Amino acid sequence: MIESLLLSATRIMTFEQQQHLTNASGFFFAREERLFLVTSRHVMFDEPSKHFPDRIEIELHMDPDNMAQSIGFSIPLYRDGKSLWRQGFDRAGEIDVAVIELERSAFPQTAVYHPFTPDHLLSSSGYIEVGAQLLVVGFPLGFYDTLHHMPVVRYAIMASSFNLRFQGQGYFLTDARTHRGTSGAPVVMRDPTRGELPWLLLGVHSARLDIGTRDLQIDEALGLNCTWYADILLTLTEH
Repeated sequence: MIESLLLSATRIMTFEQQQHLTNASGFFFAREERLFLVTSRHVMFDEPSKHFPDRIEIELHMDPDNMAQSIGFSIPLYRDGKSLWRQGFDRAGEIDVAVIELERSAFPQTAVYHPFTPDHLLSSSGYIEVGAQLLVVGFPLGFYDTLHHMPVVRYAIMASSFNLRFQGQGYFLTDARTHRGTSGAPVVMRDPTRGELPWLLLGVHSARLDIGTRDLQIDEALGLNCTWYADILLTLTEH
C-alpha cells in the first residue's frame, strides 16, 4: 500500500525548448471537475535569476500495481505569447505561488495521483500552534526514489505564528532543512479526518530565508524557510 501523500506531489523539470534548466517540486490540486498543478511562481518565471522556461514536464505514475512505471507529461507555459499559469498578489505584493490548469482531455486517464482539494485547507477559524510538526514533500536537489519515482519527506516545525502573517507578508516560517529543488513542495500536517488523503494543506514551500547582515564566514544559515499560505489557491483556481 502506497501512502497517498507521496502520490500528491510530482517532480517538475523546467525547459527552454529542449534544454533542461532546473528541477523543482509541485503537487496536484482539484476543484470541482478541474485539476491544477501547483508550484512556486519562480519555477515558472524568475526575472532576478533570468529563468525563463517555455514549458515544464512532470512525472506521472501510470499503474497502481507497478510504481516503477511512469511517464513524462509536458505542459506548455505560453500560448500565443501569453502565460498560461496564474500567480497571486496581496496587499504586500507578489505571492510566490503559481498554478496551471491541466487539460483533462490531454491528461492520461490512467494516471495515479492524489490531489488536494479545498477540503484540505484549514478553515478561517483553524489554529496551528508554534512548534507543530509538519512535513515537506518534495524533490530536494532533484533527489528522489529513481526506481519508484517517489518524493522524499522532510520534517519541519511551525517557526512563526500561523495566525500572524510574518512581517505582514503572505507567508509563515518553518524550521526545516531544505534545498534547491524543494520549491513548490506542499507543507502539510497530519489530520486523520481528511479521508483518503489525511493531511491538512497549510502552505507551499518557497525558499530558505536569509538575512543580509549575516556574516557568511562566521554565522551559520538560519535554517528557516518561507511557506506561502495555501488559501491563495482558492483565489487562483476560481473560474
